[in-house]
Amino acid sequence: MSIFARASLARCRPAFRAAVLWTLLAGGAVTHAMSIREMRTLEATEKDGKAYAGYYLVGVLEGLREASDAERRSGQKPLFCVEGRRLEPAMARSLYQGELARNADSYEADMPVQLVMSNALQNSYRCTH
Repeated sequence: MSIFARASLARCRPAFRAAVLWTLLAGGAVTHAMSIREMRTLEATEKDGKAYAGYYLVGVLEGLREASDAERRSGQKPLFCVEGRRLEPAMARSLYQGELARNADSYEADMPVQLVMSNALQNSYRCTH
């Protein structure tokens, strides 16, 4: 877990923190990818929904970045390349919202947030090599 994720997790409410830790520890359990609709509902209905959605987006961003780095280390062509450019956890929400705004007709509400974030990273961090 990244330093940013640990710091963010330490600041959130104990019940949420326990749920996140349980999910991380479950490891092999089947996990459900959040859809765009579920993300919007979370933000609109939960007291801290916007913060929880932000934590989720940061996790998706960090997961995709690690997958890209692993592809590169194994000699495969990664989906996106940071190549010394700035990519920070705080940029997750703007990347996600920008992709949805630019390509609104391409996404349906039941599509996963990970798909939107992956496309955002591929469009913003194209590989030049």
